[in-house]
Parts: sequence; C-alpha cells; structure tokens
Amino acid sequence: MSDQIQIKDLLLRTIIGINEDERINPQDILINLTLFTNTRAAGESDDIADAVNYRSITKQVIALVETSRFYLVEKMAAEIAKVCLENPQVEKVRVSVEKPGALRFTRSVGVTIERGRNEQ
Repeated sequence: MSDQIQIKDLLLRTIIGINEDERINPQDILINLTLFTNTRAAGESDDIADAVNYRSITKQVIALVETSRFYLVEKMAAEIAKVCLENPQVEKVRVSVEKPGALRFTRSVGVTIERGRNEQ
C-alpha cells in the first residue's frame, strides 16, 4: 500500500524523561505521523466517510500525549501507534517522536517506529 497521509510537526508539551527535573517540568515534544491507508475510495467519492479522519486521530494523539507521563520516547511512540491503528482504515503507521534540546549541541533526539495492524 503506497498511499500515505502525513501529519507533520505536531508540537506538544508533556512530562517525559527519566531525570528528576523531567518528571516535574513539561517538555516540548515534536511528533510526525505517516498513516498508510488506501485513499482510492475517498479520491473517487470526495466523501469524508470514505477517508481517514486525520483530525480525529490528531485529537486522540494530543489527548494521549498531553495527559501522559512516560519515561521513554519509545513507549510514547508505541502508544501513539496504537491510537493510530485503532482506526480500521489505517493499515500501518510510522511515528517519530523527538525531544528538542534533549542533548547539548543537538537540535533534537528522537525515535522513529513503524507498526502494522498485525504487529500490535
């Protein structure tokens, strides 16, 4: 499946990390999602009922991240992937989670994962 919906540069604040100050002070998190789906029906019909509603998926991701208190970006990425795959039209998802400024001399540190419907 080669059709993709991309959600780029979703910037949120949350508690994430293993250090004491990270458990107290919210940090910026940058999220990028690629949803793999078949867009053919939506492209033909021009009807939202045939499309992946990326707005609702984004709202679910925001709710998850803003209320979470994960220690690792790997765990956050895995949980975001689960949220995306709850939509039956999403067959696979690529999730990138970055912590801007996590290390000196770097713009960000992050992880990228891919999960498919059969890999949950």
